[in-house]
Amino acid sequence: MGETIKVGMADLKVAHAPDSLTTLGLGSCIGLTLYDPVAKVGGLVHFMLPDSTKLKNNTNIAKFGDTGIKELLRVVLAEGASQRRLVAKIAGGACMFEMSGLSAMGRVGERNAEAAKAMLKELNIPLKAEDIGLNYGRTVELNCENGDFLIKSVGKQNKII
Repeated sequence: MGETIKVGMADLKVAHAPDSLTTLGLGSCIGLTLYDPVAKVGGLVHFMLPDSTKLKNNTNIAKFGDTGIKELLRVVLAEGASQRRLVAKIAGGACMFEMSGLSAMGRVGERNAEAAKAMLKELNIPLKAEDIGLNYGRTVELNCENGDFLIKSVGKQNKII
């Protein structure tokens, strides 16, 4: 069994088998993995907001879906993954706060999930599985040995997608 590498909020990391990557407490944030099953290289980005274009000088590329996913792709490829073998999985995007009406703030989880899917489509990377939405947080772990994406939530059964 390898090492478990922690990915913080607005952060991204890459690992090789037998290591795994984990991020804690995904609420409205998205945890997105890119995995190459042949090279056994995986990457995980924990992004908070869908899109960096509304920000003048974005110093943290991992904070946003658009820049974070592109950077994750860059580092995974630099570590030996092949873009045509990559598969993606996403988790998170919950609606963590009851908001009156449909304010943009209340929908940030949904917008994050939509941004992740749009970026994967643009990069031509298939989305293999997802566990998104609803109203609870998730802790996730990507096993770089086999690509399993373990989802843990308080009071719920663990599941692998």
